[in-house]
Amino acid sequence: MTSPSPTAPPARPDGPLPLRERKKLRTRRALAEAALALFSERGYDATTLDDVVDAVEVSKRTFFRNYACKEDVALAPELELWAHYRTAVRDRPLTGSLLTFYQETLFETLADMSDDWERHFLTSRKLAESTPALTAHSLENCSRTTEAVIDAVIERLGPGHPDPIRLRLPLEVVIAAWRWALHRWSSRPGEPAREDLVAEMRQAFAAIGDSMRLTLDDA
Repeated sequence: MTSPSPTAPPARPDGPLPLRERKKLRTRRALAEAALALFSERGYDATTLDDVVDAVEVSKRTFFRNYACKEDVALAPELELWAHYRTAVRDRPLTGSLLTFYQETLFETLADMSDDWERHFLTSRKLAESTPALTAHSLENCSRTTEAVIDAVIERLGPGHPDPIRLRLPLEVVIAAWRWALHRWSSRPGEPAREDLVAEMRQAFAAIGDSMRLTLDDA
């Protein structure tokens, strides 16, 4: 199922949000927190949308104003990250190596997420890695993000931009390294911190150059 890209709630708001926006954000986060708690306790397949909306005391109509499907609420922290990443790609100065641009923009996005974001993200990731439907949906999120980022870079570069394949391949490599780092981070015992995820990302990104030069004779 393909869902629309969510509007990113402010990771760290620069100023107070209007009352209406604060209420929407509270509802969205309450739905995600309740869903993740229920999925962790009962299992993803055994938990219905009725269970989630009942826990927050809202209607299904309210749910669908915030999330397109059950998979989206289970992966809410990931959707939030990618929404902010797409915004950062549009706003960050477009200079230097494209590979470095994609990497550093992801580091900056991660640093800007809210203080408790990684706790929910860790719960979501562990759930996704044990639930095939969520693994597939997470890959779809990466694919949609890739398309949106490439479109944004092409728009920023304007006429005469490089062939799209040259813009896409560095991003595909970064996302592959990100997913490897994410797997290692979520597999750590206990509750690994955001700094641990950053360390795994740096290690994975540092391996990109050597891996591209690896020959069968070296294997």
